[in-house]
Amino acid sequence: MQKFKLSKRKIHRKVAAISSIPLLITLISGTSYSFLQPLGVDAFWLIKWHTGNFGIINLQPFYSIFLGIASIISVISGIRLLQKNS
Repeated sequence: MQKFKLSKRKIHRKVAAISSIPLLITLISGTSYSFLQPLGVDAFWLIKWHTGNFGIINLQPFYSIFLGIASIISVISGIRLLQKNS
């Protein structure tokens, strides 16, 4: 049982580490755009970053799918880690 618990921790850590940077970019770009738009600043490039278009690297076709799946895995594995062993 201890080995299985260790495996869940490893999965949670790896998924959280891999998805943290894209989630942070999405959070910062969306929030910044929301603050700048009422001020009359047209920063459309923030929306491109928010959706995964980074200029030369365009990840839009699967960026939101990746973020969604990574978030679901992180939440589920985090909840399972918090549950007490019965």
